Amino acid sequence: MQEEAPSPRRSLVLEAPLFRLLAINFAAGVSLAVLLVAGLMLLNPGNIRDLILADHTPGVALGLLLFGFIVTLSSSAMGTAIMAMGRRQPEGPPRGPGQFAAETVGDKARRGQLHDRF
Repeated sequence: MQEEAPSPRRSLVLEAPLFRLLAINFAAGVSLAVLLVAGLMLLNPGNIRDLILADHTPGVALGLLLFGFIVTLSSSAMGTAIMAMGRRQPEGPPRGPGQFAAETVGDKARRGQLHDRF
């Protein structure tokens, strides 16, 4: 008799689509937070870099600043992704270039398609 080779088991958490969605958006929030803190340190608005580096423990100040931005930006990215899950995808091909609302209403009025809406 031949034994079956054990298949590699993947974690059930990693297979869940909701977890992957949240992980991807968390990573996007973290990367944006790191870029923001790096930009603040590079541009030095209001002498924030000088203030942080003049402290005895600049790592703590940088860590707290980075943690605050990570919590804020990651939670907003994950919340936006969750709220966008219920949005229906448009059916069919794209409808072409967008038009201004005034042009659309004016065109319908000239063609007589408004039917007493106004």
